[in-house]
Amino acid sequence: MEICELCEEQSKKTRNGKPHEHLTKVDEARIFTGKKPRGYEQQDYQCMTCQSKFTQSSDKNDLAWTLWRG
Repeated sequence: MEICELCEEQSKKTRNGKPHEHLTKVDEARIFTGKKPRGYEQQDYQCMTCQSKFTQSSDKNDLAWTLWRG
């Protein structure tokens, strides 16, 4: 299935970018802890329109929004 236009735009969003209206959370957020202030979270989302899957990460070394293709 082709990626929808909203998901294409979502993959380019920065840290402050909110999920678009068709993205729903999948499972619970993963919380990674370490020496303060190094903790971060990851949350998986799936688009209800095109079924694309994303991971949103608050880690400064990760992409804010990762689109999983495959």
